[in-house]
Amino acid sequence: MKIIVGLGNPGQKYQYNRHNAGFLIIDELANALSAEKLKFEKKFNAAISQTNHQGEKILLLKPQTYMNNSGQAVFSLMNFYKLLPKTFGILNKKNADLSKQLVVIHDDIDFNLGEFKMQKNRSSAGHNGIKSIIDTLKTQNFTRAPVGVRTERKKNIPTDKFVLENFSTTELELLKKITPRIIKEIL
Repeated sequence: MKIIVGLGNPGQKYQYNRHNAGFLIIDELANALSAEKLKFEKKFNAAISQTNHQGEKILLLKPQTYMNNSGQAVFSLMNFYKLLPKTFGILNKKNADLSKQLVVIHDDIDFNLGEFKMQKNRSSAGHNGIKSIIDTLKTQNFTRAPVGVRTERKKNIPTDKFVLENFSTTELELLKKITPRIIKEIL
């Protein structure tokens, strides 16, 4: 089983924000993995969809806890499916290697729009959604796909305001163009 998480903020207000790059990629991934439109249902403080790819069960997850609390939804789902290694049978094992089970797609201000990079066992680098996941799971050893959102406009705008701006139509098209490459890397 593989859990693929896209980070973002719930609600129409945030739907096309740069901070929602993870949600947007998850939606594209859902379309690519199924001939039918996959439906997302609400549970574990998240919107979840399930499919199979080459015989492997894939869960797509969009936390509905807002970015800074994304770890709550990821933990709930992974705990339910017993994917978190335990110490003494009850406590989450610290620094567990979850890189084969968990992939997190998120916006990254350090990369230009249209760029992404697969990473494993990395710190949050100041990204609050990733920090929440690391703190909640007690490990940073999972796979990440940071997706670049930086543009020339970033130079004059504080980061917190910039990531909450909407993508332009042209920027959304560029994001969609890299989605097949991201999907290929993840699967």
